[in-house]
Amino acid sequence: MIGKLKGLVEKYYEQLAYLFFGGLATLLNIVLALVFRWMGMPTTLNTLLDNVICILFAYVTNRIWVFRSHSTGMDAVREFISFIGCRLGTLVMDVAIMWLGVDLLGAAVVPPEWQGVWFLAVKLVDQVLVIVFNYVFSKLIIFKKKK
Repeated sequence: MIGKLKGLVEKYYEQLAYLFFGGLATLLNIVLALVFRWMGMPTTLNTLLDNVICILFAYVTNRIWVFRSHSTGMDAVREFISFIGCRLGTLVMDVAIMWLGVDLLGAAVVPPEWQGVWFLAVKLVDQVLVIVFNYVFSKLIIFKKKK
């Protein structure tokens, strides 16, 4: 039983590690977003700031524990630039979803007493989409295995 479980973990290590560290990055993103909202920060600035912090966290965890990158020198620099470039793409998507969902749609149709719940709901849906796109970019572009 333990051997079978160990085999499954080894076989799906990358996906499990990405789920774990992606989950931590998502939790960090949501907590930061809620704290920044509580501080009165506008949605767009909130989203930009929580993303910058989470992008740095995600780079370190993805490089070391998820994709186990051993790039050095200019290869490591290219990897970092590629990571930041792809994450800037999902940052734009994140800002757009939050702005449309919270500032436009939420402000127009959600009663004031439900704005906080609406913000969290939009953030959760947003983060699911961001995670999927980030994994695809990381797997296919940033940390792809060299043949």
